[in-house]
Amino acid sequence: MGQYFGTDGIRGKANETLTVQTAFAVGSYLGYLFSKESKGRILIGRDTRISSTMFEAAITAGATAAGCDVYTLKVAPTPAIAYLVKSEGFDCGVMISASHNPYYDNGIKVFDKNGSKLSASIEDEIERYIDGEMSVDFVCDGKIGQAFDYSEGLDNYLNWMASLFDFDCQKKRIVIDCANGSAVATAEKMLNRLHCDVITLHNDPDGININTECGSTHPAHLQKAVIESGADVGFAFDGDADRLIAVDEFGNLIDGDKILYACGLHLKKYHGLNKNSIVTTVMSNLGLYKALEKEDINFIQTQVGDKYVYEQMLLQDVKLGGEQSGHIIFKDHATTGDGLLTALKLLEVMADTGQSLASLTEPVAIFPQLLKNVRVNDKQAVMEDASLKEIIRKLEEELHGNGRILVRPSGTEPLVRVMVEAQSEELCVRLVSEVVELINSKGL
Repeated sequence: MGQYFGTDGIRGKANETLTVQTAFAVGSYLGYLFSKESKGRILIGRDTRISSTMFEAAITAGATAAGCDVYTLKVAPTPAIAYLVKSEGFDCGVMISASHNPYYDNGIKVFDKNGSKLSASIEDEIERYIDGEMSVDFVCDGKIGQAFDYSEGLDNYLNWMASLFDFDCQKKRIVIDCANGSAVATAEKMLNRLHCDVITLHNDPDGININTECGSTHPAHLQKAVIESGADVGFAFDGDADRLIAVDEFGNLIDGDKILYACGLHLKKYHGLNKNSIVTTVMSNLGLYKALEKEDINFIQTQVGDKYVYEQMLLQDVKLGGEQSGHIIFKDHATTGDGLLTALKLLEVMADTGQSLASLTEPVAIFPQLLKNVRVNDKQAVMEDASLKEIIRKLEEELHGNGRILVRPSGTEPLVRVMVEAQSEELCVRLVSEVVELINSKGL
Protein backbone atom coordinates (compact mmCIF):
# COMPACT_ATOMS: atom_id res chain seq x y z
CA MET A 1 0.00 0.00 0.00
CA GLY A 2 1.14 3.48 -0.80
CA GLN A 3 1.10 6.73 1.09
CA TYR A 4 -2.45 7.61 0.00
CA PHE A 5 -4.13 4.47 -1.29
CA GLY A 6 -5.08 1.87 1.33
CA THR A 7 -6.98 -1.38 0.89
CA ASP A 8 -10.09 0.54 -0.13
CA GLY A 9 -8.91 3.60 -2.03
CA ILE A 10 -7.90 6.90 -0.43
CA ARG A 11 -9.60 7.66 2.86
CA GLY A 12 -9.26 10.34 5.54
CA LYS A 13 -10.88 13.19 7.42
CA ALA A 14 -12.39 15.67 4.96
CA ASN A 15 -10.26 18.83 4.55
CA GLU A 16 -7.68 17.46 6.98
CA THR A 17 -6.04 14.25 5.76
CA LEU A 18 -8.15 14.07 2.59
CA THR A 19 -8.13 17.48 0.92
CA VAL A 20 -9.79 19.02 -2.12
CA GLN A 21 -6.30 19.44 -3.56
CA THR A 22 -5.82 15.66 -3.40
CA ALA A 23 -9.25 15.10 -4.98
CA PHE A 24 -8.44 17.61 -7.74
CA ALA A 25 -5.14 15.84 -8.35
CA VAL A 26 -6.84 12.43 -8.61
CA GLY A 27 -9.33 13.87 -11.10
CA SER A 28 -6.55 15.61 -13.06
CA TYR A 29 -4.46 12.47 -13.37
CA LEU A 30 -7.41 10.31 -14.40
CA GLY A 31 -8.43 12.97 -16.92
CA TYR A 32 -4.90 13.02 -18.34
CA LEU A 33 -4.65 9.22 -18.38
CA PHE A 34 -7.88 8.67 -20.29
CA SER A 35 -7.74 11.56 -22.76
CA LYS A 36 -4.36 10.88 -24.36
CA GLU A 37 -5.84 9.73 -27.68
CA SER A 38 -9.40 11.07 -27.55
CA LYS A 39 -11.73 12.64 -25.02
CA GLY A 40 -12.30 10.08 -22.28
CA ARG A 41 -15.43 9.43 -20.20
CA ILE A 42 -15.36 9.16 -16.40
CA LEU A 43 -18.32 8.20 -14.20
CA ILE A 44 -18.59 9.66 -10.69
CA GLY A 45 -20.92 8.65 -7.86
CA ARG A 46 -21.09 9.71 -4.22
CA ASP A 47 -22.67 8.93 -0.89
CA THR A 48 -24.65 11.38 1.24
CA ARG A 49 -22.02 12.83 3.56
CA ILE A 50 -21.65 16.60 3.73
CA SER A 51 -18.25 16.68 1.99
CA SER A 52 -19.19 14.40 -0.91
CA THR A 53 -20.47 17.16 -3.23
CA MET A 54 -17.30 19.16 -2.52
CA PHE A 55 -15.07 16.24 -3.55
CA GLU A 56 -17.29 15.51 -6.55
CA ALA A 57 -16.76 19.10 -7.72
CA ALA A 58 -12.98 18.89 -7.19
CA ILE A 59 -12.57 15.60 -9.07
CA THR A 60 -14.85 16.85 -11.86
CA ALA A 61 -12.82 20.06 -12.20
CA GLY A 62 -9.54 18.15 -12.39
CA ALA A 63 -10.78 15.59 -14.91
CA THR A 64 -12.44 18.12 -17.25
CA ALA A 65 -9.40 20.42 -17.10
CA ALA A 66 -7.24 17.50 -18.25
CA GLY A 67 -9.57 16.66 -21.13
CA CYS A 68 -12.15 14.09 -19.96
CA ASP A 69 -15.92 14.33 -19.95
CA VAL A 70 -17.46 13.54 -16.56
CA TYR A 71 -20.83 11.90 -15.98
CA THR A 72 -22.21 12.36 -12.46
CA LEU A 73 -24.51 9.68 -11.08
CA LYS A 74 -25.17 11.76 -7.92
CA VAL A 75 -26.06 9.69 -4.79
CA ALA A 76 -25.47 6.04 -5.68
CA PRO A 77 -24.16 2.78 -4.22
CA THR A 78 -20.54 1.85 -4.90
CA PRO A 79 -21.59 -1.32 -6.78
CA ALA A 80 -23.70 0.78 -9.18
CA ILE A 81 -20.50 2.55 -10.24
CA ALA A 82 -18.67 -0.77 -10.68
CA TYR A 83 -21.52 -2.18 -12.80
CA LEU A 84 -22.14 0.90 -14.97
CA VAL A 85 -18.48 1.57 -15.76
CA LYS A 86 -18.29 -1.85 -17.41
CA SER A 87 -21.77 -2.04 -18.94
CA GLU A 88 -21.89 1.52 -20.30
CA GLY A 89 -18.31 1.63 -21.58
CA PHE A 90 -16.75 4.29 -19.33
CA ASP A 91 -12.97 4.56 -19.10
CA CYS A 92 -13.11 4.51 -15.31
CA GLY A 93 -15.40 5.17 -12.40
CA VAL A 94 -14.90 7.10 -9.16
CA MET A 95 -16.90 6.58 -5.97
CA ILE A 96 -16.75 9.24 -3.27
CA SER A 97 -17.44 7.56 0.07
CA ALA A 98 -15.87 6.49 3.34
CA SER A 99 -18.22 3.50 3.56
CA HIS A 100 -19.06 2.76 7.23
CA ASN A 101 -16.82 5.54 8.64
CA PRO A 102 -18.31 8.59 10.47
CA TYR A 103 -19.64 11.48 8.37
CA TYR A 104 -16.54 13.66 8.83
CA ASP A 105 -14.39 11.14 6.93
CA ASN A 106 -14.55 10.62 3.21
CA GLY A 107 -12.82 8.56 0.56
CA ILE A 108 -12.06 8.18 -3.14
CA LYS A 109 -12.34 4.75 -4.71
CA VAL A 110 -11.45 4.26 -8.38
CA PHE A 111 -12.64 1.46 -10.67
CA ASP A 112 -11.08 0.53 -14.01
CA LYS A 113 -13.09 -0.01 -17.22
CA ASN A 114 -13.88 -3.60 -16.16
CA GLY A 115 -15.46 -2.47 -12.88
CA SER A 116 -12.53 -3.78 -10.83
CA LYS A 117 -10.48 -1.81 -8.32
CA LEU A 118 -7.68 0.21 -9.90
CA SER A 119 -4.35 -1.53 -10.45
CA ALA A 120 -1.53 -0.86 -7.98
CA SER A 121 0.66 0.52 -10.77
CA ILE A 122 -1.85 3.27 -11.65
CA GLU A 123 -2.37 4.01 -7.96
CA ASP A 124 1.42 4.49 -7.71
CA GLU A 125 1.37 6.91 -10.65
CA ILE A 126 -1.44 8.94 -9.05
CA GLU A 127 0.52 9.10 -5.78
CA ARG A 128 3.61 10.36 -7.62
CA TYR A 129 1.49 13.06 -9.26
CA ILE A 130 -0.09 14.08 -5.92
CA ASP A 131 3.43 14.41 -4.49
CA GLY A 132 4.54 16.63 -7.39
CA GLU A 133 6.97 14.07 -8.83
CA MET A 134 5.39 14.38 -12.27
CA SER A 135 3.23 16.89 -14.10
CA VAL A 136 0.07 16.85 -16.17
CA ASP A 137 -0.72 19.29 -18.98
CA PHE A 138 -4.16 20.84 -18.86
CA VAL A 139 -5.95 21.19 -22.19
CA CYS A 140 -7.39 24.21 -23.97
CA ASP A 141 -10.06 25.09 -26.49
CA GLY A 142 -12.33 22.27 -27.62
CA LYS A 143 -10.32 19.65 -25.75
CA ILE A 144 -11.65 20.78 -22.36
CA GLY A 145 -14.08 18.24 -20.92
CA GLN A 146 -17.66 18.83 -19.83
CA ALA A 147 -19.74 17.54 -16.92
CA PHE A 148 -23.08 15.83 -17.56
CA ASP A 149 -25.86 14.73 -15.23
CA TYR A 150 -26.14 10.95 -15.58
CA SER A 151 -28.87 10.25 -13.03
CA GLU A 152 -30.60 7.88 -15.46
CA GLY A 153 -27.67 5.49 -14.99
CA LEU A 154 -29.19 4.46 -11.66
CA ASP A 155 -32.32 3.21 -13.45
CA ASN A 156 -30.11 1.17 -15.79
CA TYR A 157 -28.47 -0.42 -12.76
CA LEU A 158 -31.80 -1.26 -11.10
CA ASN A 159 -33.27 -2.62 -14.35
CA TRP A 160 -30.26 -4.90 -14.71
CA MET A 161 -30.62 -6.15 -11.15
CA ALA A 162 -34.35 -6.79 -11.59
CA SER A 163 -33.56 -8.85 -14.70
CA LEU A 164 -31.51 -11.32 -12.62
CA PHE A 165 -34.46 -12.50 -10.54
CA ASP A 166 -37.70 -14.27 -11.27
CA PHE A 167 -39.54 -14.52 -7.97
CA ASP A 168 -42.24 -12.55 -6.20
CA CYS A 169 -41.88 -11.64 -2.56
CA GLN A 170 -45.66 -12.12 -2.14
CA LYS A 171 -45.92 -9.26 0.28
CA LYS A 172 -43.13 -10.49 2.55
CA ARG A 173 -42.65 -7.91 5.26
CA ILE A 174 -39.11 -6.56 5.13
CA VAL A 175 -37.51 -3.88 7.29
CA ILE A 176 -34.55 -2.07 5.74
CA ASP A 177 -32.03 0.28 7.34
CA CYS A 178 -30.52 2.55 4.69
CA ALA A 179 -27.91 4.04 7.09
CA ASN A 180 -28.84 7.51 5.77
CA GLY A 181 -26.40 6.65 3.00
CA SER A 182 -26.29 5.53 -0.62
CA ALA A 183 -29.00 2.88 -0.19
CA VAL A 184 -31.61 5.67 0.01
CA ALA A 185 -31.34 5.93 -3.79
CA THR A 186 -32.04 2.27 -4.56
CA ALA A 187 -33.09 -0.17 -1.82
CA GLU A 188 -36.73 0.74 -1.16
CA LYS A 189 -37.38 1.30 -4.87
CA MET A 190 -36.00 -2.14 -5.80
CA LEU A 191 -37.84 -4.06 -3.06
CA ASN A 192 -41.13 -2.37 -3.99
CA ARG A 193 -40.64 -3.65 -7.54
CA LEU A 194 -40.63 -7.17 -6.09
CA HIS A 195 -43.92 -6.47 -4.27
CA CYS A 196 -42.38 -6.56 -0.81
CA ASP A 197 -44.11 -4.90 2.14
CA VAL A 198 -41.23 -2.54 3.00
CA ILE A 199 -40.68 -0.68 6.26
CA THR A 200 -37.78 1.76 5.85
CA LEU A 201 -35.52 3.13 8.59
CA HIS A 202 -32.84 5.85 8.40
CA ASN A 203 -33.81 6.99 4.92
CA ASP A 204 -33.47 10.75 5.44
CA PRO A 205 -29.83 11.87 4.98
CA ASP A 206 -28.82 15.36 6.08
CA GLY A 207 -25.08 15.20 5.37
CA ILE A 208 -24.01 14.34 8.90
CA ASN A 209 -26.28 11.46 9.97
CA ILE A 210 -24.81 8.82 7.66
CA ASN A 211 -23.94 5.69 9.73
CA THR A 212 -24.91 7.51 12.96
CA GLU A 213 -26.33 4.81 15.24
CA CYS A 214 -27.73 3.06 12.19
CA GLY A 215 -26.85 0.82 9.27
CA SER A 216 -24.81 -2.38 9.18
CA THR A 217 -22.44 -1.30 11.98
CA HIS A 218 -25.29 -0.32 14.38
CA PRO A 219 -28.14 -2.76 13.70
CA ALA A 220 -29.94 -2.55 17.07
CA HIS A 221 -32.79 -0.36 15.72
CA LEU A 222 -33.30 -2.78 12.86
CA GLN A 223 -33.41 -5.80 15.18
CA LYS A 224 -36.02 -4.08 17.35
CA ALA A 225 -38.11 -3.05 14.33
CA VAL A 226 -38.10 -6.56 12.86
CA ILE A 227 -39.43 -8.03 16.12
CA GLU A 228 -41.98 -5.26 16.75
CA SER A 229 -43.39 -5.34 13.21
CA GLY A 230 -43.42 -9.13 12.92
CA ALA A 231 -41.27 -8.88 9.79
CA ASP A 232 -39.93 -11.86 7.87
CA VAL A 233 -36.45 -10.40 7.56
CA GLY A 234 -34.42 -7.22 8.01
CA PHE A 235 -31.58 -5.78 5.91
CA ALA A 236 -29.01 -3.20 7.04
CA PHE A 237 -26.75 -1.46 4.52
CA ASP A 238 -23.56 0.50 5.16
CA GLY A 239 -22.86 4.06 4.01
CA ASP A 240 -22.11 3.22 0.38
CA ALA A 241 -24.41 0.14 0.22
CA ASP A 242 -21.75 -2.36 -0.84
CA ARG A 243 -22.27 -4.54 2.22
CA LEU A 244 -25.22 -6.10 3.97
CA ILE A 245 -25.98 -7.40 7.44
CA ALA A 246 -29.30 -9.25 7.72
CA VAL A 247 -31.62 -9.89 10.66
CA ASP A 248 -33.75 -13.03 10.91
CA GLU A 249 -37.40 -13.15 11.98
CA PHE A 250 -36.36 -13.48 15.64
CA GLY A 251 -34.16 -10.38 15.54
CA ASN A 252 -30.87 -12.31 15.43
CA LEU A 253 -28.00 -10.87 13.40
CA ILE A 254 -27.07 -12.75 10.24
CA ASP A 255 -23.54 -11.63 9.31
CA GLY A 256 -21.55 -12.19 6.15
CA ASP A 257 -20.42 -15.66 7.26
CA LYS A 258 -24.00 -16.89 7.64
CA ILE A 259 -25.00 -15.22 4.37
CA LEU A 260 -22.14 -17.03 2.61
CA TYR A 261 -23.35 -20.32 4.09
CA ALA A 262 -26.98 -19.89 2.97
CA CYS A 263 -26.05 -18.68 -0.51
CA GLY A 264 -23.28 -21.28 -0.86
CA LEU A 265 -25.63 -24.18 -0.14
CA HIS A 266 -28.18 -22.79 -2.58
CA LEU A 267 -25.59 -22.42 -5.35
CA LYS A 268 -24.34 -25.96 -4.69
CA LYS A 269 -27.89 -27.30 -4.99
CA TYR A 270 -28.13 -25.87 -8.52
CA HIS A 271 -24.55 -26.78 -9.46
CA GLY A 272 -23.55 -23.12 -9.47
CA LEU A 273 -20.73 -23.37 -6.93
CA ASN A 274 -17.69 -23.68 -9.14
CA LYS A 275 -14.99 -26.03 -7.76
CA ASN A 276 -17.35 -26.56 -4.82
CA SER A 277 -15.51 -23.67 -3.13
CA ILE A 278 -16.12 -20.32 -1.44
CA VAL A 279 -13.54 -17.55 -0.88
CA THR A 280 -13.50 -16.14 2.67
CA THR A 281 -11.11 -13.90 4.58
CA VAL A 282 -9.02 -14.67 7.65
CA MET A 283 -11.74 -12.94 9.73
CA SER A 284 -14.41 -15.56 8.95
CA ASN A 285 -15.61 -17.51 11.97
CA LEU A 286 -14.54 -21.07 12.74
CA GLY A 287 -18.23 -21.89 12.99
CA LEU A 288 -18.62 -21.16 9.27
CA TYR A 289 -15.76 -23.49 8.38
CA LYS A 290 -17.12 -26.32 10.49
CA ALA A 291 -20.59 -25.91 8.93
CA LEU A 292 -19.13 -25.84 5.39
CA GLU A 293 -17.10 -28.98 6.08
CA LYS A 294 -20.30 -30.81 7.06
CA GLU A 295 -21.78 -29.87 3.67
CA ASP A 296 -18.58 -30.86 1.87
CA ILE A 297 -17.93 -27.32 0.68
CA ASN A 298 -14.32 -26.13 0.45
CA PHE A 299 -13.11 -22.69 1.53
CA ILE A 300 -10.18 -20.56 0.42
CA GLN A 301 -8.86 -17.89 2.81
CA THR A 302 -7.44 -14.53 1.80
CA GLN A 303 -6.59 -11.25 3.55
CA VAL A 304 -9.30 -8.80 4.63
CA GLY A 305 -10.74 -6.55 1.93
CA ASP A 306 -13.25 -7.30 -0.82
CA LYS A 307 -10.55 -6.29 -3.29
CA TYR A 308 -8.50 -9.32 -2.20
CA VAL A 309 -11.55 -11.59 -2.09
CA TYR A 310 -12.32 -10.74 -5.71
CA GLU A 311 -8.68 -11.19 -6.78
CA GLN A 312 -8.70 -14.68 -5.26
CA MET A 313 -12.06 -15.48 -6.87
CA LEU A 314 -10.61 -14.59 -10.28
CA LEU A 315 -7.42 -16.54 -9.61
CA GLN A 316 -9.24 -19.68 -8.43
CA ASP A 317 -12.27 -19.26 -10.73
CA VAL A 318 -14.67 -19.34 -7.77
CA LYS A 319 -18.16 -17.82 -8.04
CA LEU A 320 -18.95 -16.87 -4.44
CA GLY A 321 -16.84 -15.05 -1.90
CA GLY A 322 -17.10 -12.52 0.87
CA GLU A 323 -16.35 -11.13 4.27
CA GLN A 324 -17.88 -11.50 7.70
CA SER A 325 -18.59 -7.74 7.58
CA GLY A 326 -21.15 -8.31 4.82
CA HIS A 327 -19.23 -7.71 1.60
CA ILE A 328 -20.53 -10.59 -0.53
CA ILE A 329 -19.45 -11.02 -4.16
CA PHE A 330 -21.41 -13.04 -6.71
CA LYS A 331 -18.86 -13.26 -9.52
CA ASP A 332 -21.39 -14.19 -12.22
CA HIS A 333 -23.01 -10.80 -11.70
CA ALA A 334 -20.61 -8.35 -10.04
CA THR A 335 -16.98 -7.41 -9.46
CA THR A 336 -17.50 -6.05 -5.97
CA GLY A 337 -19.72 -6.45 -2.92
CA ASP A 338 -23.30 -5.29 -3.45
CA GLY A 339 -25.63 -5.04 -0.43
CA LEU A 340 -28.83 -4.87 -2.47
CA LEU A 341 -27.87 -7.77 -4.74
CA THR A 342 -27.03 -9.81 -1.61
CA ALA A 343 -30.42 -8.97 -0.07
CA LEU A 344 -32.20 -10.16 -3.22
CA LYS A 345 -30.12 -13.34 -3.30
CA LEU A 346 -31.18 -14.12 0.28
CA LEU A 347 -34.83 -13.47 -0.61
CA GLU A 348 -34.41 -15.77 -3.61
CA VAL A 349 -33.03 -18.56 -1.39
CA MET A 350 -35.92 -18.07 1.06
CA ALA A 351 -38.48 -18.16 -1.79
CA ASP A 352 -36.93 -21.24 -3.40
CA THR A 353 -36.59 -23.29 -0.20
CA GLY A 354 -39.67 -22.02 1.62
CA GLN A 355 -37.44 -21.68 4.70
CA SER A 356 -37.00 -18.70 7.00
CA LEU A 357 -33.65 -16.99 7.33
CA ALA A 358 -33.24 -18.38 10.87
CA SER A 359 -33.66 -21.95 9.67
CA LEU A 360 -31.39 -21.45 6.62
CA THR A 361 -28.50 -20.24 8.79
CA GLU A 362 -29.08 -22.29 11.96
CA PRO A 363 -26.34 -24.88 11.18
CA VAL A 364 -23.65 -22.19 11.55
CA ALA A 365 -22.76 -22.24 15.26
CA ILE A 366 -20.70 -19.07 15.69
CA PHE A 367 -17.67 -19.26 18.00
CA PRO A 368 -17.38 -16.29 20.39
CA GLN A 369 -15.10 -13.72 18.81
CA LEU A 370 -13.61 -10.57 20.30
CA LEU A 371 -11.92 -7.83 18.29
CA LYS A 372 -10.03 -4.90 19.82
CA ASN A 373 -8.39 -2.04 17.95
CA VAL A 374 -5.12 -0.75 19.37
CA ARG A 375 -3.96 2.71 18.25
CA VAL A 376 -0.24 2.60 17.42
CA ASN A 377 2.44 4.87 15.96
CA ASP A 378 4.07 2.31 13.67
CA LYS A 379 1.94 -0.61 12.45
CA GLN A 380 4.89 -2.28 10.75
CA ALA A 381 7.11 -2.19 13.84
CA VAL A 382 4.33 -3.78 15.90
CA MET A 383 3.83 -6.58 13.37
CA GLU A 384 7.56 -7.35 13.28
CA ASP A 385 8.02 -7.39 17.06
CA ALA A 386 9.51 -10.73 18.17
CA SER A 387 7.82 -10.80 21.59
CA LEU A 388 4.41 -10.27 19.95
CA LYS A 389 5.02 -13.21 17.62
CA GLU A 390 6.04 -15.35 20.60
CA ILE A 391 2.97 -14.58 22.72
CA ILE A 392 0.70 -15.34 19.73
CA ARG A 393 2.44 -18.71 19.26
CA LYS A 394 2.11 -19.52 22.99
CA LEU A 395 -1.58 -18.62 23.20
CA GLU A 396 -2.44 -20.51 20.00
CA GLU A 397 -0.89 -23.63 21.54
CA GLU A 398 -3.17 -23.12 24.54
CA LEU A 399 -6.24 -23.12 22.24
CA HIS A 400 -5.43 -26.59 20.83
CA GLY A 401 -7.13 -25.89 17.49
CA ASN A 402 -10.43 -24.85 19.13
CA GLY A 403 -9.89 -21.19 18.39
CA ARG A 404 -7.35 -18.80 16.95
CA ILE A 405 -5.61 -15.46 17.38
CA LEU A 406 -5.31 -12.97 14.54
CA VAL A 407 -3.27 -9.76 14.80
CA ARG A 408 -3.26 -7.57 11.70
CA PRO A 409 -2.72 -3.92 10.75
CA SER A 410 -5.70 -1.85 9.61
CA GLY A 411 -5.56 -1.00 5.93
CA THR A 412 -7.08 2.46 6.42
CA GLU A 413 -6.22 3.69 9.96
CA PRO A 414 -3.20 3.80 12.39
CA LEU A 415 -4.51 0.75 14.21
CA VAL A 416 -3.54 -2.85 14.87
CA ARG A 417 -6.54 -5.16 15.15
CA VAL A 418 -6.39 -8.00 17.70
CA MET A 419 -8.98 -10.73 17.20
CA VAL A 420 -9.43 -13.88 19.28
CA GLU A 421 -11.88 -16.67 18.57
CA ALA A 422 -12.40 -19.27 21.29
CA GLN A 423 -14.99 -21.55 22.87
CA SER A 424 -15.97 -19.05 25.57
CA GLU A 425 -16.26 -15.28 25.82
CA GLU A 426 -14.19 -15.32 29.02
CA LEU A 427 -11.30 -16.96 27.19
CA CYS A 428 -11.57 -14.43 24.35
CA VAL A 429 -11.40 -11.52 26.83
CA ARG A 430 -8.35 -12.95 28.64
CA LEU A 431 -6.34 -13.69 25.49
CA VAL A 432 -7.16 -10.39 23.79
CA SER A 433 -6.16 -8.53 26.97
CA GLU A 434 -2.78 -10.28 27.09
CA VAL A 435 -1.98 -9.35 23.49
CA VAL A 436 -3.25 -5.75 23.79
CA GLU A 437 -1.26 -5.18 27.02
CA LEU A 438 1.91 -6.41 25.34
CA ILE A 439 1.40 -4.07 22.35
CA ASN A 440 0.71 -1.08 24.63
CA SER A 441 3.75 -1.86 26.81
CA LYS A 442 6.01 -1.62 23.76
CA GLY A 443 5.01 1.99 23.07
CA LEU A 444 5.32 1.50 19.32
